[in-house]
Amino acid sequence: MTNAEAPRLSMRQRRITGLVIYNALMVLLCLVIIYPLIWTIFSSFKTNQQIFSESPINLIPRPFTTDNYQKLLTIYDVPLMVFNGLYLAIVIPVLSMLTSSMAAYALARLRFRGRNVIFLLLISTMMIPGYVTLIPNFAIMVKLKLLNSHWALILRSALSGSATSIFLFRQFFLSIPRDLENAAIVDGCSWPGVFFRIIMPNSKPAIATVIILSFRSTWNSFLWPQLVLQTDRLWTWTLALKILSESETNQAVLLAGSAISILPILIIYLACQKYFVNSQVSAGFGGT
Repeated sequence: MTNAEAPRLSMRQRRITGLVIYNALMVLLCLVIIYPLIWTIFSSFKTNQQIFSESPINLIPRPFTTDNYQKLLTIYDVPLMVFNGLYLAIVIPVLSMLTSSMAAYALARLRFRGRNVIFLLLISTMMIPGYVTLIPNFAIMVKLKLLNSHWALILRSALSGSATSIFLFRQFFLSIPRDLENAAIVDGCSWPGVFFRIIMPNSKPAIATVIILSFRSTWNSFLWPQLVLQTDRLWTWTLALKILSESETNQAVLLAGSAISILPILIIYLACQKYFVNSQVSAGFGGT
């Protein structure tokens, strides 16, 4: 080995060492983030005594028991409440995606007076806590006689759109070349046709992101459903779990309920993660 090759080899070794350390730290960070979820799922099959007497590192239930899930079934109609939660977590994101994308397309492509002012006002609403609007929204639902119905959840969350969703869609639409739309218009396509045939099929990352965020928000929501839903057969699983946590002392049973609430979000994120990452890269703050 010559003297000239020695520094080059040393630099290569440092690069490999740095890469190994970086990957090891990333794996460790992932384990720190994921371990509580894994522990929750495994602990849901343990007894309450096992949870408090064993080390958190000991994941394997001994003995393995499904008593916690069986007790949940005796307290609540779990399948119905999970269905209610999934039904709302599908309907609301789809409707929110449609209303938000149409509003975002108008702000991104249509030129009209006050467009930028409207966009800035819309973005400013992202700084307003949701609790501020609870009383006005509740009063509206009382006037519309929609209390104790799922329509109170759908109208508030889905049809009104979301400032965050509109922002994500607008920024993504600005990254789509105008040539695609101009070519479609020259071929005789109308503005609605351009939107549904050109823009939306090319916006899968933004759609996936909005769906994931809206699904998570709807599935995890309990305060607004608790205000407007009085009948337990209309409750979502998250609401039922929140109310159960106020009276149930068996932590193993609560962990079983938490495990049920984790799975839908985990599944939809794993199914859409590729588009979610792409949208986060594309949705910048550029545009005119």
